[in-house]
Amino acid sequence: MNNTTQQIRCLIHHSLHLTSALLLAGGLLISGAVVAAESGTALKADDIKAEPYGDAKTVAKLKTGDKVDIIRKDGGWLQVNSKKGKGWVRMLSIRKGEAIKKSSAGGVLGLASGRAGTGKVVATTGIRGLNEEELKSAKFNEVEIKLAESYASSKPEAAGFAAQGKLVARPFNYLEVSK
Repeated sequence: MNNTTQQIRCLIHHSLHLTSALLLAGGLLISGAVVAAESGTALKADDIKAEPYGDAKTVAKLKTGDKVDIIRKDGGWLQVNSKKGKGWVRMLSIRKGEAIKKSSAGGVLGLASGRAGTGKVVATTGIRGLNEEELKSAKFNEVEIKLAESYASSKPEAAGFAAQGKLVARPFNYLEVSK
C-alpha cells in the first residue's frame, strides 16, 4: 500500500469519527431541548396563536387548567405545546409548573398585580422584575433618580404632544377603594 492510499484511508477514518461525533452531539442537543421543556398550566382561557402577536391566526384555544409544555419565551409570549395544539400564548396566561388551588379572587388579583407565580419575583409582561437578593443589595443612586425625573412632562407638554398625535382624551372611571 502506497503512502497516498494510507493518507486517504486515514482521512476517511477521521471523517467517519468526526461525522459520528457530530451526529451524536446533534442528537444530544435535540433530546436536551425536549427534556429542557418546562411544564405549565393555563391560568385562564386564552388563544394559542400561530405567531407571538395578538393579531396572529388562532390555531387552538386553551381552557383554564389545561396542561402545556413550554418550549421557549419571546417577549411577553410563551411558545407552548399542548394536546390542543402548538403555538404562542400570552405569558401571563400560563403558570410554570402545576397550578395552585386558591380562591378565584386571589388568582385574578395575582394576574392583575403581576404577582402570579412564586411570589419571589414581580414582573410585568416582557420585563423581568427584581428578586429578593437584588432588592436587598439595591443602593440609592441620586444621578439615576434625577435622570428618571428629567423624563417627566408637564401637563401642558403632555397635552401638546397628544394634540400633535391627534390623540383624544377619554374618561376613565377609577375603581372605588374598598375599606
